Amino acid sequence: MLTPASTSTPAHLERRIGLRSAVLFNMLEMIGVGPFITLPLVIAAAGYRLSVWAWLLGAGIAVMDGLVWAELGAAFPRAGGSYAFLHEIYGPKRAGNWLSFLYVWQLSFSAPLSIASGCIGLASFLAWFWPGLSQAPWAALPMLHYANFAAAGACLLVTALLYRNLSSITRLAWVLFAGVMTALAGLIASGFAHAAETGGWHMPAQPGQPAALMIGGLAQATLIATYDYWGYYNICFLGSEVRRPEKTIPRAILLSVLFVSTFYVTMNMAALPSVHEAASKVAAGTAVHLQLAAEIARSAFGQWAGRLMAALIVWTAFASVFSLLLGYSRVPYAAARDGNYFRFLDKVHPRYHIPHRALVTLGLVATGFCFFSLQQVITMLVITRILLQFLLQHAGVILLRAQRPKLARPFRIPLFPLPPILAMAGFVFILVNRSHALEGLAVAAGIAVSGTLIYAVRARRLRQWPFADRA
Repeated sequence: MLTPASTSTPAHLERRIGLRSAVLFNMLEMIGVGPFITLPLVIAAAGYRLSVWAWLLGAGIAVMDGLVWAELGAAFPRAGGSYAFLHEIYGPKRAGNWLSFLYVWQLSFSAPLSIASGCIGLASFLAWFWPGLSQAPWAALPMLHYANFAAAGACLLVTALLYRNLSSITRLAWVLFAGVMTALAGLIASGFAHAAETGGWHMPAQPGQPAALMIGGLAQATLIATYDYWGYYNICFLGSEVRRPEKTIPRAILLSVLFVSTFYVTMNMAALPSVHEAASKVAAGTAVHLQLAAEIARSAFGQWAGRLMAALIVWTAFASVFSLLLGYSRVPYAAARDGNYFRFLDKVHPRYHIPHRALVTLGLVATGFCFFSLQQVITMLVITRILLQFLLQHAGVILLRAQRPKLARPFRIPLFPLPPILAMAGFVFILVNRSHALEGLAVAAGIAVSGTLIYAVRARRLRQWPFADRA
């Protein structure tokens, strides 16, 4: 029976996440199915000798960008992450209202696609055990496969598992993390064991290439590696639920990048002797890439190891989707709470203290995306977020230092303003030094223009910036 106090006190988010859990949530999102799928893509794009540099360059960009997230996350530890940052930096009654809305708008595309891509990767590895998943149930719809339904089912299951209190979610996350680390360790051990059986580890020979082609390949490989690193900022989306956020958020971001970059570089080195045949068949289809990690394990230890690795990667994909949906569900909630998005999404569950409506809505949208083709989704996600999120934050953290020098900053970027400038330079490098770069920029521009038009109509009706009455 509810007491009078409980009936009069509105539900709110509670600060329950410590440093270990913060690093856990970040790493769960970072180490998803992505690196297991994209490893041969990175090697094929950059070449054997430059592939390690792609991972290192991606890690360097992640550190520089992570310092920006650390300063902003410690200064504004609120639900929503980038939404709260942009709203605060550019002014809640000025351009910040527009840019924060635009961020949530692009997230309406990129977040469900990120979640759905993990579920589709999960379903693709399930086909290792059930080959029939790759078949089409209806001849009239040849692009729709049983794997799409498996992916949608995984998305709904994750949504159901997250519909509980944060303490239960944290305990489940630790169980999922154990499987993630086992998958990484298994791939690294399999790679080196296979190399030992075939004459020892060595760098495969690579023909010479023109400098322009090498730079373009390195840029494309770094773009893919950047996608695989993303997630080190996940804890910022949970800012309202972090204990001692002024210390926990910066430490969690930097520790996550350090741990994951070490794993990725080691994984790349372990796979090099085994991957040259798969990397040479980039155009052969997604199945080659999805099964690479399991193939390496099978070559090293036998059929049972291949099946075990495939099962662990299914586990890893599920864990990544779990962390993605957990973090992103806080963004539309924060925007709706501020009156800058649909009010329906601003409710907190009275018992579990989670933004349950935002969680379920995002989970259902992602479930729908599981029935779409996600070709080139990595490139589209990276370009859209760089232009409509990351670069705005880099410029914003510099602007905020100039406009509000006395703002309390529990964490300050060392060597400021060098890190945000280097992060911007790294992102611009991977944006422009690619083939067909204009296609991705056009998609991001389309999202920006459509979001701006929707915001303008809404702002005019609500008399918000730039249509607000001036005193």
